[in-house]
Amino acid sequence: MNPQKNEPHRPNWGWGVLLSVILFSLCFAAGYGLSLLIFSFTGRPADIWTHIITEILGLSVFALAVKIWVWLHTRRYSGNGRRNQLRNAFLDNTIKAMDRIAHGDFGVLLPVEEHDPFSGIAESVNKMAKELGSMENLRQDFISNVSHEIQSPLTSISGFAALLKNDALSPQQRAHYINVIETEAKRLSKLSDNLLKLSSLESSGHPLTRTSFSLDKQLQNSVLMLEPQWTEKNLELSLSLEKITYSGDRELLAQVWINLLHNAIKFTPEGGGISVTLTVTKGEAICCVSDTGTGFSEEDGMHIFERFYKADKARDRSLGGNGLGLSLVKKIIELHGGRITAKSQPDLGSTFTVTLPL
Repeated sequence: MNPQKNEPHRPNWGWGVLLSVILFSLCFAAGYGLSLLIFSFTGRPADIWTHIITEILGLSVFALAVKIWVWLHTRRYSGNGRRNQLRNAFLDNTIKAMDRIAHGDFGVLLPVEEHDPFSGIAESVNKMAKELGSMENLRQDFISNVSHEIQSPLTSISGFAALLKNDALSPQQRAHYINVIETEAKRLSKLSDNLLKLSSLESSGHPLTRTSFSLDKQLQNSVLMLEPQWTEKNLELSLSLEKITYSGDRELLAQVWINLLHNAIKFTPEGGGISVTLTVTKGEAICCVSDTGTGFSEEDGMHIFERFYKADKARDRSLGGNGLGLSLVKKIIELHGGRITAKSQPDLGSTFTVTLPL
């Protein structure tokens, strides 16, 4: 007799799980739709903000839906005793968790029980909170890094501008202070330019202007453009370039070669060497930029393409780097469907390899 009494309740649990998953998906679809509607009036921000705004809208819609669901189920199953109490307690906890997430508290962790029909929802909420927390950490790190990179040159400019007010300065001292101010101003301009480029490239709507051009000639022109820098350090340049016609964004790829060559020149000591090769292998164009410079460790190599990362902060600061050049290079290469790798050892030079599909 007992099995027969319990049998009718099983489908209700199954339907509850299914409806919960469907409701969860619909709420986030609604959040995505609301974000698109908002962006149609305000313009689409960078990807990280798009994800954050979409998640928050989805959570808000879900929280409202859960509140309505709790109210309806409370009315319908108010006499079902312990089971309904547990269910209502879970839904109340879920609503509170959503509230905390909506207010920026991403340390939420709902308990997950193996046989709980709502465990899927709890796991999804926990995963969402963790991912939003990671994005918030990235955002804070980004703001901190940008603030630091801006503050350093501003401090120099302010300090040397104050020194220029001294009428007792010699012409040589005055010229030196003016040169420092000019250098730091250029560094600020370069930082701003790179940030704008990265933001533009990371927006999903950024188009590639593809044209067919000679990849080997573009590399030659990039080397010639930087000739004053490498001749000043008496560096030996070696080129071995196959003739390749490539279809891609000419301007963006020129930025790739300039950044890679500029880094090779910057970190190679006087009298060293740089080699650039371009070959075709299995339907791919492979360009290698190698130098005999200071190199970097294996640990640094794991982070070398991250924003604002500097293998040697003191050295890079003195040479005017801001840690965005390689991030920009990686993004441009990925937009072309390619990849970039870096191999290096301290004091033994570095090799950056760019692979582009033909």
